[in-house]
Amino acid sequence: MLPALPDGDERELESSEEGGGAGEERRPERHGSTYHSVYGYRSGRCSQQGAGGGDGSPSSAAAETPSGEDFSLSLLDTNLPAEAETELRSFISKRLTKGALFEGMGNVASVGLSIPEYKVGCYYCRFQQENILEMATLEPDINVPEYVVCFLGGSEKGLELFRLELDKYIQSLKINLDLEQKPLETYINPYLRSWFENAICPIQRVVQLFQEKLAFLLHAALSYTPVEVKNADERTEKDISRFLAAASLQGLVQEGTMTSLCIAMTEEQHKSMVIDCSGPLPQLHNAGSNRFCEDWMHAFVNGAEGGNPFLFRQILENFKLKAIQDINNLKRFIRQAEMNHYALFKCYLFLKNCGSGDILLRIVKVEHAEMPEARNVVTVLEEFMRETSVA
Repeated sequence: MLPALPDGDERELESSEEGGGAGEERRPERHGSTYHSVYGYRSGRCSQQGAGGGDGSPSSAAAETPSGEDFSLSLLDTNLPAEAETELRSFISKRLTKGALFEGMGNVASVGLSIPEYKVGCYYCRFQQENILEMATLEPDINVPEYVVCFLGGSEKGLELFRLELDKYIQSLKINLDLEQKPLETYINPYLRSWFENAICPIQRVVQLFQEKLAFLLHAALSYTPVEVKNADERTEKDISRFLAAASLQGLVQEGTMTSLCIAMTEEQHKSMVIDCSGPLPQLHNAGSNRFCEDWMHAFVNGAEGGNPFLFRQILENFKLKAIQDINNLKRFIRQAEMNHYALFKCYLFLKNCGSGDILLRIVKVEHAEMPEARNVVTVLEEFMRETSVA
């Protein structure tokens, strides 16, 4: 059975945008209600050494927040109203005072600001400039510039679902940021303003593009089938790659299992699933699916009516959770079947009824490759499944 998203969770995710109103009415406002702020961060020692240096931008001189003898924050860029920006800077200052911002590690919190949402989700991260950081290892006297970036939108719970994607987004900024050569307006400003579209919306765009064909993409992600994308623009190709990564069980299943499964799938099939995006709708070749992925595809398609990217991510996490539960159940049945023939029959019934027997059997076969008794059980199950044409 396909587990539905609990009503309470769905309501919370829906209310994370603007609160109240139909999904269609909120949708255009969602992009207008996402914000960013970037600050230059200086410790007390650096502030004393470089007092008056700043970054050369008018905003840094007008919006510098001293915090006693410990540090200062200089506003570099934001699209927040002035009052809300001051409130955000106060929040970040308190987190810095408590030592709660570690370099390169993003955090998510709920912040009360003077903007219509009142309580808004906030992702914030402190980082150092990558290229100057490399120089500082050779010349210790160099002061490495540090920054604090904040992304605001949706709810705390919603942004927490995308924390890894936002960490990667900051990492890309960290590597490419060079204020000495790239003016703030030409690089940093557009990059920060597009954070929501680039880091949060890819899953939503893939669902809208593939619709009922999404089942094939879910199957490829679960089974680690190689995927080749043809005739797609750069954003679409990146969106598909990000969806496959987000839908896979990487990090939830043992790394050795995933590596072996990738090798096994490549050797077995000798063919990648090909996605041709040359037409208005993607065409898929060498694609596979099963009942489990088709059921979850309907959950995504039904959720598309509200246009909520946070809801799509929650559905995706529930999809992976159910897959992990099924894997663990099958492994438990296999352990029992090593000593009990009735448990072997239970394994067979489970594989027949779960809707994803083809994928589950491949995964446990890889995991039990070095366990003779369990491997024998898996071999018998494979024969049963072939005979009944359920795989």
